[in-house]
Order: sequence, then C-alpha cells, then structure tokens
Amino acid sequence: MSMEPRAGVLRLAPYQQGQSEIEGVSEPIKLSSNESSHGPSRAALAAYRDAASQLHRYPDGSQRSLCNAIAEVHDLKQELIICGNGSDELIQLMVRSYIGEGHESLQSENGFVMSRIHSIAQGADVVIAPEKNHRIDVDAMLSRVSDRTRFCTVANPNNPTGTYLTEDQIRRLHAGLPDNCLFLIDEAYAEYAMAPDYTTALAMVEEHDNVVVTRTFSKIYALSALRIGWAYCPAAIYDVVQRIRTPFNTNGPALAAAEAAIRDTDYIAGIASHNALWRDRIADELTAMGIEAIPSQANFYLMRFPDDSNKSGTGAAAFLQSRGIIPRPAGNGDQFLRVTIGLDAENEAVLSALRDYMAANEQ
Repeated sequence: MSMEPRAGVLRLAPYQQGQSEIEGVSEPIKLSSNESSHGPSRAALAAYRDAASQLHRYPDGSQRSLCNAIAEVHDLKQELIICGNGSDELIQLMVRSYIGEGHESLQSENGFVMSRIHSIAQGADVVIAPEKNHRIDVDAMLSRVSDRTRFCTVANPNNPTGTYLTEDQIRRLHAGLPDNCLFLIDEAYAEYAMAPDYTTALAMVEEHDNVVVTRTFSKIYALSALRIGWAYCPAAIYDVVQRIRTPFNTNGPALAAAEAAIRDTDYIAGIASHNALWRDRIADELTAMGIEAIPSQANFYLMRFPDDSNKSGTGAAAFLQSRGIIPRPAGNGDQFLRVTIGLDAENEAVLSALRDYMAANEQ
C-alpha cells in the first residue's frame, strides 16, 4: 500500500518563484520581488561577518539578544516576541497551531499567498473576500465570517496593491471576528508606510488574546537571503507556538545581522524617506503617461493600463525586459503590473522605458 499525503497538500500547486534573470542580460535591474536595492546597513554587514567565527556553534535557541533589540526599538515586551525563518515560517506555525480540517481561513483577495498555502495544507477551507477599489473590504470580509472561521489574516500594507487599512478599519474587522478566531496582521511593509492615518497593530496584541502581528527583515532591512522575521503575540499564543517551533529555526548569522539592522534606525529612516519621495514622483509620472497608479504605502507600485488602449501589463513587462528590467505580473488581470521602487538610476530607467512603451504605436 502506497503512502498517502494529507489531502490538503494535494490541493496545492508548487509555488512559482518570480523571475530573476533575463537571457542575454548579465546584470538586469531586478524589481520583481520588493527587495531593497539599498542593501543592508554597514552595521548589519559587519555583524554578519563577525558571526562567521562562530559557525561551529549552534545559534541561541532562545533568540534573546534579537528579541531584546526588537523590544527596545519598538517599545514592546520582549517575552512576547518570537523570531522565525522569515515571517513566512511564523505564519505557518500559527496556522499549524490553530486550524485544521473543518475550519475556515478568512483572507482578502490580494493577501499574502503563503497564508493561503499554509491554510490549505492544514486541511482548512480558504474563504476569499473580494476587494473594493484595490483595497481590503472590511464589510466583504465580515460578511463571510462563519462559526467555522478560526483564522483571519490581512497584509497591511497589502501586496500587490500597496494599499492599507486604517486603525479603525483593522479594529472593526477584529471586533467582528469570533473570539476563537486568530487574527493575524502581516506588516511586512509597515516600515515604508507614511500615511498619517496608518497605524501598526502592535498595540492590539497586548489588548487582545487572539491578535498576532508579523514583521520581516526581508524588505526595508534588506536581509532577504538570511530568512529572518519576527512575530508579536499574546502570551498564550506564544506558549503554544513555542511548543512546535524547532529550537534552532533561526541561524546565528541571521540573528546577529538582524539585531544590528534593527538598531541602525537612522539608516532605515533614510531608506523610508527615499522610498516615499520616489513613490510620490512615480505616481505623478505614471499619471502623466495615462497609466493609473494605485496609491501605495509600500516599496512598490501597482500600475493599471487603460482598458481602451493597446497597452497592457503583459506588453509593458515584455518591453521592460527588453530594456533589462524585471517587473512582476500582478496576477489580477492583464492590465496590471507591479514594480519595486529601487535606486535613483533604476527608477529613472523604468520611467524612461514606460514612456517609450506608451509612446510606441505597437502593443
């Protein structure tokens, strides 16, 4: 008798990674994965190099030093912080801990795909709420809550739209969820958000026993290759997740680099400022070209090409690639394309290519 995998696993297709190469181009401008073109801070790089002398030692399974740094920088309780192999692993640990067959996982149309994958793998039914005007629709999500809803997650700011929910909207969504439903807010792009009415949900973790916030070092901190992230969770959830977290799920160099990175607040503030300036300029220039720029609070922008034209996201992507630039299809229609905000020269190259594409007669 052959072994049978869990039914939920067979419902999944293998994850397709974004493009990272262009044939014939040795050093393409890669703006497809929302990585930081600025790279890590010098302090983080130095900490990473210093950690090389300890590669023969297991990392600190308690993650104490990094958790202390996160707590100090964000004024949080160190004992409620868990670090993981990217925030992706932490989301998986939450899902594994609280949902399974017979449960529903409530998510928005453009939520983080791994939340959907982990839920399905556990055997849960994923319920998707449509978005309105490229924004998470709280009413649509609340209308889909049932007595089987055990997990609800939103990304704030969202991806690939870059739009966000205000604190009042997040709290209204939480208030409409069952008490036995874990509410996870993925704040991978929170450090880039500058809108006056955007507020992190970290404070809600200490107010409620079913709210978790995840963050990552893969975006503004530019440590994608090290796979390191963290979660802030109530004590009871912390206790449960620690029971299934492997003791050395975060490696030593990643812990060291992340600690240095989060303490280098001036460097991070500079990147956030650079990103905000370009975000506004790019939106203005896209509008002038006749391309709709979906308002973003992240380090990327989603563009929508007009329906009544021979221009499309697919055509623009091919044109950009011909210029050595890698964007990311948005997956929500042929009229859309997502591009990461990069360095000055990278952004200029994208805008120049898009101007030429929009001016060309052919599609």
